[in-house]
Amino acid sequence: MTCSRLRDKTALITGATSNIGRAIAIEFAAEGAHVVASGRSPQRGAELIEEIKANGGRAEFVPMDLDGSVQACSALAAEATRLLGGGIGILVNNAGIYPRTHTATTDEATFDQVYAVNVKTPYYLTAAVAPAMVEAGGGVIINLGSWIARLGIPSALYSSTKGAMETLTRAWAAEFGPRGVRVNAISPGVVHERLPREAGPHPGDAMMTGTPAGTPGTPDAIAHAAVYLASDEAAFVHGTVIDVDGGRTGVAVIAA
Repeated sequence: MTCSRLRDKTALITGATSNIGRAIAIEFAAEGAHVVASGRSPQRGAELIEEIKANGGRAEFVPMDLDGSVQACSALAAEATRLLGGGIGILVNNAGIYPRTHTATTDEATFDQVYAVNVKTPYYLTAAVAPAMVEAGGGVIINLGSWIARLGIPSALYSSTKGAMETLTRAWAAEFGPRGVRVNAISPGVVHERLPREAGPHPGDAMMTGTPAGTPGTPDAIAHAAVYLASDEAAFVHGTVIDVDGGRTGVAVIAA
């Protein structure tokens, strides 16, 4: 059974075969959007589409290795536009990679790959999609940032790409907002799929110590924020980064 907050809207979501991207695709479809999900795994993509359709939603899958090239981004935009029947109303730039690297030992190939996937891909995909949104009279772009863009941890390479995405969000809001395209971002905290109770504590639990939430969040929390930003309820929201992080960046809980 579908809801209506995104009824008659169309959406392209990258990195949609796992974790946050998958949750956003499912939630968008449940709210009435026609979704094109993109990812690298055809098997997981097929499973996602089957689940969405079984629940009454509309969705298609486009397998694509988004390597940061203009060609890959243009090809994805064109195929999504075809499958959606003429236009992408919502773009969610979610695809990303997170290698556990240290500055002194990061080779150039790894550096280039992380920036290609995490920064160049959303940049050139936005370049391919936003002008058509303007021509169609409007649209929505949602970028995925991260709490570690503002609260430093020793993961300089990945952190810097997420800092870039938050800066691009504000720059694109200035560039495209006056022409009808709203651009915002979500900054997730520590987010993991739910573990079975018998699995014990989650590896991310320690990162949330001293926060109001106290534990990692789940992908659904990010998906709910994405639905809000994509919906008409957020019509007056431009260039904003919404923290959905259990209070990680903004609050310190002091034990009594």
